Amino acid sequence: MLDIKFIEENRKSVEQAMKNRGVSCDLEAPLSLNAQRKKLQAGFDKLRAEQNQKSAEIASLQKAKKDASPAIASMQKVAAKVKELSSDMEAVQKKLDAALLDIPNVPDSAVPVGKDASANKVVRSWGEKAAFSFKPKEHDVIGTDLGILDFERGAKIAGARFTLYRGAGARLERALINFMLDLHAKEGGYEEVLPPFMANAESLKATGQLPKFEADLFKTTDGFYLIPTAEVPVTNIFRGEVLKDDKLPIRMCAYTPCFRSEAGSYGKDVKGLIRQHQFNKVELVQFVHPEKSGEALEALTGDAERVLQKLGLHYRVVILATGDIGFASAKTYDLEVWLPGQNCYREISSCSNFTDFQARRGSIRFKDSKTGKNSFVHTLNGSGLAVGRTVVALLENFQQKDGSVILPEALRPYVNGETLIKKS
Repeated sequence: MLDIKFIEENRKSVEQAMKNRGVSCDLEAPLSLNAQRKKLQAGFDKLRAEQNQKSAEIASLQKAKKDASPAIASMQKVAAKVKELSSDMEAVQKKLDAALLDIPNVPDSAVPVGKDASANKVVRSWGEKAAFSFKPKEHDVIGTDLGILDFERGAKIAGARFTLYRGAGARLERALINFMLDLHAKEGGYEEVLPPFMANAESLKATGQLPKFEADLFKTTDGFYLIPTAEVPVTNIFRGEVLKDDKLPIRMCAYTPCFRSEAGSYGKDVKGLIRQHQFNKVELVQFVHPEKSGEALEALTGDAERVLQKLGLHYRVVILATGDIGFASAKTYDLEVWLPGQNCYREISSCSNFTDFQARRGSIRFKDSKTGKNSFVHTLNGSGLAVGRTVVALLENFQQKDGSVILPEALRPYVNGETLIKKS
């Protein structure tokens, strides 16, 4: 959520930022509501001062044993007006908050301006594309031939975009989760947490999924939502709290399954594991001092990159343009892994700095020991990594001519020393 004061003081730059994003936002509505709120607040403050004056007058009359009934009657009228104004202020504040919820974050000045993904910029790359003496297959063919991915039975059980992992496939998924968690917790210094896999509406509102993106979520009959990412429950660990600044930064990693309805993606990536309704992910979340979030994003992105490097997977880092960046993000790097079977790069991690956008929505603050004031933290998150897409990358990059798949050395301790997946 943007600060209404910031919008007032920087209206032209905010309008330009929204234009760069390619979104249409009615800034007049929240600004008009804030003007109403200020007018009501001024009247409220004046009445409260009068109320305090009347209270003192009544106390003085009663102390002097004089008739205070006229003053009491007058104060009761003032009190009724205070109550009425308080109710009006609350109603206007709710409307203002609702209007602000629909306005996306302002992109960082370093974000390239462009209407869509075509304006994204490659920042760097690591490794080399895998070379083959044969035409590489796509992961769904490899997985089916090996008997480790069963798309037909997954669809029979739950429907389209669900997959059944079998044997070495199930072990590979579990091994990757443990490998990633150990790398981030033991080597990266993140605290491992295991959060709930469902969240309430307030939690999804705090991270920016609600109210705008409800169609992308799975909702239960009693009003809970299946989480679309661990970002939601982990960011909300400190919702409504004031942290001590000497505890910052707070860095957490979490494994969770993720659930997405993929609204609006009909007919897109229908094959294989790329776009599933349910998938596993290891997420990195940080709560940092506002002055440190820029460098924290670079470090967090490096933490996600380390997973790919240890697995020996070629990838590139892309900074997203204004027209492609997420609703709540101020700056985002995507890690795109090379998939030889598909002959293209695919996103495998998205690392974002949300500045104070989520913290305002969730009231996550810290007490500055220098000023004694409470300020909003900056939040960041990134996939470290999307597990299913890592399976895709491993199958396609390390496939052999005979249909087997070599397992990278870093992963072997997690699969009982096995070096190869072959058809059983």
